[in-house]
Amino acid sequence: MTGSAELDAARVLLAGLGISPEDLLCAPRHRSRVPTFAEYIPVVSGAVTEGTRRMYGTYWNRILEQWAQRRLDEPTPSEIKQLAEHVRTRVVARRNARGGRSAAEHLIAALRCVYRHADNDGHLKAADNPALKVAKPRRLPSTRRAVPDARLAEINHIAATTGNDPALDALILRLHTETACRRGGALALRPDDLDSDQCLIRLREKGDTLRWQPISPTLMTHLQRHVHERPTPMGGRLLRYRDGRAITSRRYDHLWVRIGAHLPWVATQQISTHWLRHTTLTWVERNFGYAIARAYAGHTDHDNVGVTATYVRAGLPEVATALAALTGEPHPLASN
Repeated sequence: MTGSAELDAARVLLAGLGISPEDLLCAPRHRSRVPTFAEYIPVVSGAVTEGTRRMYGTYWNRILEQWAQRRLDEPTPSEIKQLAEHVRTRVVARRNARGGRSAAEHLIAALRCVYRHADNDGHLKAADNPALKVAKPRRLPSTRRAVPDARLAEINHIAATTGNDPALDALILRLHTETACRRGGALALRPDDLDSDQCLIRLREKGDTLRWQPISPTLMTHLQRHVHERPTPMGGRLLRYRDGRAITSRRYDHLWVRIGAHLPWVATQQISTHWLRHTTLTWVERNFGYAIARAYAGHTDHDNVGVTATYVRAGLPEVATALAALTGEPHPLASN
């Protein structure tokens, strides 16, 4: 049997190493090799949704450019800060650029996503996640706001009277003005998302959310005419050019550059499609209240709205009623 002297010696040795007997009992018997970023990022990319992959893909590529052969447990918080700064200073300058803060924020979020999966797969402990020790850049207040009616009329006039496809551009702007949908929701719209009987469209937006949104009979008519004149392949996207190609986000970019060339204040204020969302939702909130504006926007998160939002949630009839007032057209689902 082991004598007390040997046990005392073992305790002294463990104490000198900073290890307690409990640590020995709880220590895992085997720990797999920590993968490199080049090995593990494709695993994460294949496990996330298409929307997440689209959001973080660019930043995962930046990580691979710098750290492809490094193990996940090698980068320190200071190195992550350096990489975020590297990405921030090399971001492509756009009309609405704000010093690359968004790029740095997304880089850190992309890393956190990788480490979260590594924790779930047993490659790292949550306490060893260096990305959690790096704060995201503080978001600046948004400069977007509602566009006054007269200015909105100017925007619609230029879209409908200039360019190589004014009918398409006018349809895009009306779609966003009526529904307050995001750009991704419009781009994902398909012919089978049209419910002509109830004047509803099905929107697929960020966070893999799916919702039905009321639209006016006039907009439904124009969307159906667009589908008839510009046929869509089975399962294809609805908004298309005359030659049958589906539009992309580039159409939006070119549209606002063209409008800005005719209306200098649009270019100066960096107005974009998202301003239309602000415009519609502001009008709905002012005239029908916060709960209906929230439903109109398709917001589903509850982090910052309190428990009351659960009890005062608005439904489709109330959203349809707000739409009817906005467009001046009756809607089959509107409350009388």
